Amino acid sequence: MTRPLRSHQQRLAGVIEAIATRETEARDVLAAVTPGGGKSLLPVIAASRLIATGIVDRICWVVPRDSLRLQAEEAFADPYWREALRHSLSVRAADNTPDPSRGLAGYITTYQGVAAAPDLHLAEFRRHRTLLVVDEVHHLPALADIDPVAAAQEMEEDQASAWSRAILPLLECARVRLLLSGTLERADGKGILWLPYRKGPKARTREVALDAEGWAVVGYSRAQALAERAVLPVTFGALDGEASWRDEDGNELGPHRISGLHPDETTRPALFTALRTGFAEVLLREAFLAVRSLRARRRQVRGLAPAEPARGLGKLLVVAPDQATARHYLAVVRQWIPAAQAEAVAQLATSDTPRAHELLAAFRLMPEPSVLVTVAMAYEGLDAPEVAVVAALTHIRSRPWLEQMVARATRVDPHAGAYEAQQALVFHPDDPLFGLFRRRMETEQGTLARRPKPRREQSTLPAWLLDQLPAPKEGIVPLSSNALAMRYDRLAPGPELAMRRPEQEEAQGELLEVPSVAERRLRIRLGEMVAAQAVEDEAGAAGLRGGIAGPGLYHRYNAALKRVTGDKARAAMTLAELEAAVGWLERNRLADHLHLLDHDPRYAWSARKRGEWKPPTGRAMRSRPENPPSPAT
Repeated sequence: MTRPLRSHQQRLAGVIEAIATRETEARDVLAAVTPGGGKSLLPVIAASRLIATGIVDRICWVVPRDSLRLQAEEAFADPYWREALRHSLSVRAADNTPDPSRGLAGYITTYQGVAAAPDLHLAEFRRHRTLLVVDEVHHLPALADIDPVAAAQEMEEDQASAWSRAILPLLECARVRLLLSGTLERADGKGILWLPYRKGPKARTREVALDAEGWAVVGYSRAQALAERAVLPVTFGALDGEASWRDEDGNELGPHRISGLHPDETTRPALFTALRTGFAEVLLREAFLAVRSLRARRRQVRGLAPAEPARGLGKLLVVAPDQATARHYLAVVRQWIPAAQAEAVAQLATSDTPRAHELLAAFRLMPEPSVLVTVAMAYEGLDAPEVAVVAALTHIRSRPWLEQMVARATRVDPHAGAYEAQQALVFHPDDPLFGLFRRRMETEQGTLARRPKPRREQSTLPAWLLDQLPAPKEGIVPLSSNALAMRYDRLAPGPELAMRRPEQEEAQGELLEVPSVAERRLRIRLGEMVAAQAVEDEAGAAGLRGGIAGPGLYHRYNAALKRVTGDKARAAMTLAELEAAVGWLERNRLADHLHLLDHDPRYAWSARKRGEWKPPTGRAMRSRPENPPSPAT
């Protein structure tokens, strides 16, 4: 059976060929592939050609979760694609031990793995010319160090920002970068790490500049994927109902309808209650009956006995709001299955479940289990084509999250017969926030980053804010809920991924290099120079760090450079200041300027934790460089 390359895979192969033959100077490749459209083959296409031509020596593939490392290994081990692409490359799922590739063509790690040992991975990138693949890059928020908009805002440091900070030096040192995502939008409205942006069509927005200088963008919209039969059409089963709860003051509220034209102050509490009371069991029952009916029809067509195991019969994925509720859902589902089969048929995979990764693998590759209950482990990146029905019993309403969840059911199952006989069925509460997600998925590209609006008191919360609010966990006591009516809708194909908007069609062809492109090039150059010094000094003189500790030598050197340049982040520097900083780094070693961090409380605190810091003598003053670089340097 032949498996021809899909159009986006062919386009990526053409981009990589241009890089390999040096027909283009682009070294940043963005693959915006609709969830379920098949992007796991793209790193194999890129690595096989770039390693064969000597552009890179190795590949490092960074994934957001440990459960995806096995799937990445499988992509390189697929015998069909090894023959079709004429490659013999193998990569390994590595932990944070020396020599992660172990003689192979590269390694796969996780965001958490890079953040736990950033110096180890940076040293590998300085030692070998590397193709860096960042999977699901939308998880990484932009950093103030390199993003002017982020530099102008107060950015809270969270886990995702820590991942960005750890992966940034790898991006700066990689020979070629391949960024993969099923969405170019973050739920919190922030920009995405490393992506180029320009002013958006609406106020307080900016959009990904798909035609930015030095970038090659490969787009694959859901409309294209449907036309090529790469994904399945989606039918939504929306269940309406009513919910009652007790608020933090002890007042009983409701019943309130779950549905509505617009979100209001009852939307979130009603949804929170519905997912934990009788409404959820009704929706779960509808999804269970749908998959049971599907499996019975397919067994009949294939002449299989009722209990005979077989691939391609269809499976049910249940996405719960939290782990406690997931365990309850599992118990409910098992009541509907004969006792002798219940444990094998329905399983639970959450972060605290023993053998969760083994259960995920069995759900993907074996006939049983045919029902999997999870919270977030399986919603993104899970390659399980047999999933035909999803019970979306989750409170999250951000577009990127829901798109990924829906895509678990849109993969074409090669064991299930003809394409025309397959479809994805998603059951969900009929709340207005899910309706808003549906409309945006059908009409908007999903490439915008939004600046937060100033806070103000208001009686009714707008949809954009409700979309970001977490489900209420404190003070709300669910009392009861009931289901009212089910309606079915087919999801429209959605918009194409436009490479350029009409209002931006006229280019400034007379400029050889526009200032914004030059600024970006110099910021990347600064990062490479800082990383080079850090790796060289780490390897050559372990005593350099002396009494100053911190989150890795690269970041200490980066902080020292910021002090030298007048406490300006790279994102805030002018073009002349960036040129001056590059010139200064060409003549100086940052190891000679670490004393500028002596009185920085962030580094002093880290040093005290490691027992390496000695209190400074004399009056504590912030050190200033005697001869900082200037545009005239």
